[in-house]
Amino acid sequence: MSDKSVQKKKYILETARGVFAEKGYKSVTMKDIVDACDISRGGLYLYFSSTREIFLEVLKMEQEEADDVFEKSIAKEAGPADILALFLKEQKRELVSKKPGLNKASYEFFMDEQNYGKDNFLKKQFDSAVVVIQKLIEAGVENGEFYCEDARRAASNIMYVLEGLKIASLTRGITEAAVDREIMYVMRGLVAEE
Repeated sequence: MSDKSVQKKKYILETARGVFAEKGYKSVTMKDIVDACDISRGGLYLYFSSTREIFLEVLKMEQEEADDVFEKSIAKEAGPADILALFLKEQKRELVSKKPGLNKASYEFFMDEQNYGKDNFLKKQFDSAVVVIQKLIEAGVENGEFYCEDARRAASNIMYVLEGLKIASLTRGITEAAVDREIMYVMRGLVAEE
C-alpha cells in the first residue's frame, strides 16, 4: 500500500471513530462514514467492505494508541504501584470524560455479534489487561509495595470493577467521586501493611 493510501485509510479510521463514538455501532451506515469523510462511496469501498470491518480496525487502532500512550507515560524508574496507579488514572479519565468514547459502540457491537469465544476482541483486551495487572501485583508483592495472596484473582477483580464502572457510566452516569471510591477500595486491598 502506498504512503498516500496508508494516510487515506488512517483518515477514514480516525473519522469513523468519531462517527461510532457519537452514534454507537448499530446505527452507523457506510453512508454516514462516506459523508463524515467527504469521500465517494467507491473511495470508501476501496479500503473497507463494511461498517463491521471498519469498526474492528478502529478498535485495533484505539488499542495500539492506548498502549503507546501508556508506555510513554511510564517513567523508567517507576515501580509496580506507580504503573498500576497510572493505569487506573487512565481508566478514570476515560470513565469521567465528557467526550464520547467507544464503550457504547463496543458493547453494541459485541452484544450483536454474540461472539464470546477466544476471538472476541473485548475478551482478549480484558484477559490481556488481567495478565499485565497480575504481573504488576506480583512484582509489587516481590518488592514489598503490595500484599496479595492471589495476584490473578486480584487482577481479575480490578478488571471486573472497571468493567462495571464502564457499564454504570453508560447506563446511569457516574461521578468522579464514585470512581475514586471504587478505585481506592481496590487499591487498599493491595497496600502492604507497614
